[in-house]
Amino acid sequence: MCKMTVHVSAPDRPPAPLPAELHYDMADPYAVRLSLGVAAARPVDWVFARSLLTGGLRRPTGTGDVLVTPRPRCHPHSLRILLRSAAGAALIEIAESAVAEFLRRTVLLVPPGTESHHIDMDRALAELTGRRD
Repeated sequence: MCKMTVHVSAPDRPPAPLPAELHYDMADPYAVRLSLGVAAARPVDWVFARSLLTGGLRRPTGTGDVLVTPRPRCHPHSLRILLRSAAGAALIEIAESAVAEFLRRTVLLVPPGTESHHIDMDRALAELTGRRD
């Protein structure tokens, strides 16, 4: 887990600081979770591919609900994450160094290309089918 403060921009609103956390769970090795807001107030969670976040450090990456863009000119030490849903969109400015360090730690836990070795297929199938053993 990596705690930080991000800056969130929404249409027609100035950027506002917001507590956030990046999470990685070896049981879901392909994904990362970005939690926005304080835990006591039920944060908003976005789950997306770890590879999307990694790629976004170097080049614009993603299609659909999550887009990641490196180093905007106005904030050269940040990463931008655009989150879109039916309810609207928000632009997240996050410290590039914090994301890079978080990803470095995830790679130490599960190197890229070895994710499939960390998946419990029986548990995953049980969750998909609603079985409880």
